[in-house]
Amino acid sequence: MAGPSLRPHVHWAQRHRELYLRVELSDVQHPDITITDNVLHFRAQGHGAKGDNIYEFEIEFLEPVEPKPVCRVTQRQLNITVQKKESNWWERLTKQEKRPLFLAPDFDRWLDESDAEMELREKEEEKINKMKIESRVPKDPFKHLKKGYLVMYNLVQFLGFSWIFVNMTVRLFILGKSFYDTFHTIADMMYFCQTLALMEVMNSLIGLVRSPLVPAVLQVLFGRNFVLFVILGTLEEMQSKPVVFFVFYFWSIIELFRYPYYMLSCIGIEWKPLTWLRYTAWIPLYPLGGLSEAVAIVQSIPIFSETGKFSLGLPNPLNVTIQFSFLLQLYLIALFLGVFVNFRHLYKQRKQHLRPKKRKMK
Repeated sequence: MAGPSLRPHVHWAQRHRELYLRVELSDVQHPDITITDNVLHFRAQGHGAKGDNIYEFEIEFLEPVEPKPVCRVTQRQLNITVQKKESNWWERLTKQEKRPLFLAPDFDRWLDESDAEMELREKEEEKINKMKIESRVPKDPFKHLKKGYLVMYNLVQFLGFSWIFVNMTVRLFILGKSFYDTFHTIADMMYFCQTLALMEVMNSLIGLVRSPLVPAVLQVLFGRNFVLFVILGTLEEMQSKPVVFFVFYFWSIIELFRYPYYMLSCIGIEWKPLTWLRYTAWIPLYPLGGLSEAVAIVQSIPIFSETGKFSLGLPNPLNVTIQFSFLLQLYLIALFLGVFVNFRHLYKQRKQHLRPKKRKMK
């Protein structure tokens, strides 16, 4: 035969429009909270005064309430907010005059009626003042134009990199074409996309987007575009090397998640799987992309040394030549430092967007 049900300690307080219940249970699991016929039914697994057990209770409210409670679970307790149907002050919480033994006032939140009225007036005044301030702030007449531009920019970039990714995938894995001719078949579209990517630096510079300027400059100007236009674009010997395939392929995969995420964000849409991919796929792909760029630079150094291309000869009597290949060796160090800076920036963004949120139940 089952014993009597265990009841947790419950503390309550009120305002004119809301009731607050604080249930003294820690490590709550599977809370079941409903309101039917103006009676709140509670049942949950948690650690209370009687140890780790199932606790339950019922409260019949003094006056009508809304049937949709809001629950917030923390590690130490469970908080329930109930909306009153009418804004007024109750003389007690329960319909029965005698207070249940498990129920007590929440003195941390307790206010008498006059204090609650003063708090309500202060909130209403704060709301009115906020509306007045917002009404004085001039609206941006170009808001929709900027949003339209950002949507189109991200859409065009997404289509461009999608074309690169699909073309390379089909040519290699379906048609069996060698990746030695990647540059000659893909370079025009990659030139277009990476030239257009210069707008990301401009967007950050003029404040059109909230992205930091330094990561954008490192990635676009001194990262990809340097590799594409200087290392690959000026050396025919590099254009037939297999590393070109890996450079282009890793670049395109990363952008398949980044640009659609930004495009949807511009119109206020968040798709959680895409958000997760945007802030997770870079973890393996970004280091692989940086490694492939480094390999391309290393392979180009002997070619620049032999040809003397971009080397700078100083006039006599110094008779010294600054070899471009030497500058590339310094650039390799800067490349890995840039990868570290961007990696740190992306990791902070990932923590910000994917951090676990407090559980709420309505």
